[in-house]
Amino acid sequence: MADEDLGRTLRRLRRLASLTQEELAERSGVSVDVIRQLEQGRKHSARLPTLHALANGLGVELTTLLGDPPAVAATGESDGPRFVAVRRAIMPVLRAPEPEPPGPDFSLDRLREQIADGWTQYHAAEFDTVMKALPDMLADARTATVSDNDEDRRAGFAARGKALQLAGHVAVRMGKTDLALTSLERAVEAAEQSSDPLLLPMIVNSTAWTYQRQGRLDDALSVALRAADDMKNAGHASTADGLKVWGALMMSAATSAARSGDYERAAAMMEAAEREAARVSKLSDSGDNRMVSVFSPSSVRIERVRLAVQYGHPEDALQLAKGMRLSQDTPPSWRTWLLLDVSRAHTDIGDAAGAVKTLESLRRVAPTWMQHHTLAVAIVRDLWALPNHPPGLRPLAEFLGVTE
Repeated sequence: MADEDLGRTLRRLRRLASLTQEELAERSGVSVDVIRQLEQGRKHSARLPTLHALANGLGVELTTLLGDPPAVAATGESDGPRFVAVRRAIMPVLRAPEPEPPGPDFSLDRLREQIADGWTQYHAAEFDTVMKALPDMLADARTATVSDNDEDRRAGFAARGKALQLAGHVAVRMGKTDLALTSLERAVEAAEQSSDPLLLPMIVNSTAWTYQRQGRLDDALSVALRAADDMKNAGHASTADGLKVWGALMMSAATSAARSGDYERAAAMMEAAEREAARVSKLSDSGDNRMVSVFSPSSVRIERVRLAVQYGHPEDALQLAKGMRLSQDTPPSWRTWLLLDVSRAHTDIGDAAGAVKTLESLRRVAPTWMQHHTLAVAIVRDLWALPNHPPGLRPLAEFLGVTE
């Protein structure tokens, strides 16, 4: 559970920056009244443009303002032995000798399968399981890059790039965005020596996401759009796998535009992406979706719901979510995000009963994820502050520890 709510974090960071509420309002462009409501606990959540503005005004990353990401346990022990092992695998000792070529027992196919399983576990929010496997996975991938066979060596670099990309994602989930960028930069180097034309744009998309977490929205938008244009110009979006990678880049760009306050541009980009997503099922693919970007009509619709909620269009969000049927390849983590966003939309239109009903579904689907997510806690806190509590709210509030 969140150890510190948004208001207390905001007040602590503002005081560390030696700013008054009025000075922070001037720096961030957020009204003094909103800052006061947050700090006094009369508001427990805020929309992402507001949070980005406050983080910029304070001179901190967005993750610093929001608190621990969902992957971090309430103890805050994000630098435990497993994560330290991952860090060392990402950054081997300086000027270490090259590893020996793979032995007769090494199997590149087996390594690819392990990496694909790692991505499946990541999307299922099984971060501890992924961290346990990553050090050996990264070491094996590094070994694969010194194969005597040129084709195997290029395939080894592709495996190393995909493993480093996974490590970068895990680092972001642990709140270590600088380490994530280090891992992703090394993944880019590996991708450039591989024979997979889709790997580099996939890693660029992960980099754009990491930039978003750091509040570098212009950088995130530009790198995603440039990579998407490069893919189209090179003809790499003509297969299902290529179109998925292109679509994921466009969704990332739309998210950056929305977080910068340009909701209309973001909505138009999402609508275009959803139209393109309908073509995915008609094109040939590799047959293994575990190693390719998530992009389908369902994933785009989920992102459209998220943007509508985060940027003040709850009615649009509920209309988009109404009757939505999720495709089988929709990762569990995306399903949980959808439930959280729908509950927020219900809260925003004053439908407390609808919000509680959706949160009850979220608790059944992902109880541990819900406990660690600051937005889920904030929504329940806002509902608990209401004079009349809808049925089912108390068990949720007790589960998240917000009844005190």
